Amino acid sequence: MVQVIEWVNPGEDEIIWRYPNEVIKWGAQLIVHEYEVAVFMRDGKIYDVLGPGRHTLTTQNLPLLYRLVGGSNSPFKATVIFVSMKQFQGRYGGETQTRELAPVKYYGVYWFKVADPVLFITEVVGGQSLYDTSDVTKFIRAYFNEGMMKHLSAYSIVDLFQNLDMVSTQVKVKLMEDFRRLGLELVDVKIEGVNTTDEWRQRLFWIMQTGNAQAVMQMDTAKQVAAELGKSEGAGLGTGMVIMPQLLQQPAQPAQPAQPYAGGGVPPAGYQNPQQPAQQAAPAAQQQEICPYCGKPIPPGARFCPYCGHEIKRCPNGHIVPEGAKFCPVCGAKIE
Repeated sequence: MVQVIEWVNPGEDEIIWRYPNEVIKWGAQLIVHEYEVAVFMRDGKIYDVLGPGRHTLTTQNLPLLYRLVGGSNSPFKATVIFVSMKQFQGRYGGETQTRELAPVKYYGVYWFKVADPVLFITEVVGGQSLYDTSDVTKFIRAYFNEGMMKHLSAYSIVDLFQNLDMVSTQVKVKLMEDFRRLGLELVDVKIEGVNTTDEWRQRLFWIMQTGNAQAVMQMDTAKQVAAELGKSEGAGLGTGMVIMPQLLQQPAQPAQPAQPYAGGGVPPAGYQNPQQPAQQAAPAAQQQEICPYCGKPIPPGARFCPYCGHEIKRCPNGHIVPEGAKFCPVCGAKIE
């Protein structure tokens, strides 16, 4: 009876399959379907690789193995591994820290396929002794997650929340090199979401509001000073919180003396009379409101975030305040 070596009905998620019988007869029929290759191994070393088609195993299409067995026509021992060359999808998720050591959880999806079956079997299947699809899939997912943790830690928390598409693209390029070393092609990467703790979410909110990460870090110091002042004898409720705006205030820039217009006739475009109050920055400043929960820009005065649906808490003067705040960190007004 003719020996038939074939990967019958592989599942959609199966990457490799090992033929269970290691005794191969010359003249056996090897059937390799589209998007597959068959790799012959012996003693942990790869000898011959055959692509799609029906092959009768002879000394001509397995020259390396034939040479290994000393030109004998007797049955020989070899491991036949089928490798699927289709594209696969994997999901991932994990935790890491940003450049500021902010804890971040992330999750998403990635697509990959085997680009070099010989290198893939050498580095992953044979190198890690993984001859089962589930073990190979776990190894690739762990390898991907390890790379994500390493590369995401180089970004700031603002970049992760504001420029997720850009980060996805840049991390993909870096991970492609890592995958290439395993004989894999990383087709695409999509970071579907990131999250952090409530403490860092509020810091992110103020960083995006002020555009000054250093000032936000000073906020912790301001809170501590305010707390100490609030404990002093005779201090009224909220005394410390009321002075927080002064503690957080940036040093004032010296005012430039106004220069009178010395020319005659109509002043040139852009000239501003120093006797008139400046009005140009007010509309732009009103458009800089950011949702403290999801970090996306919201319309000025919005009561609810149009992206995440959270209610936007405000002080009596209209400033956005963090969840649970008792006083406005901008004007010091008490939150009822």
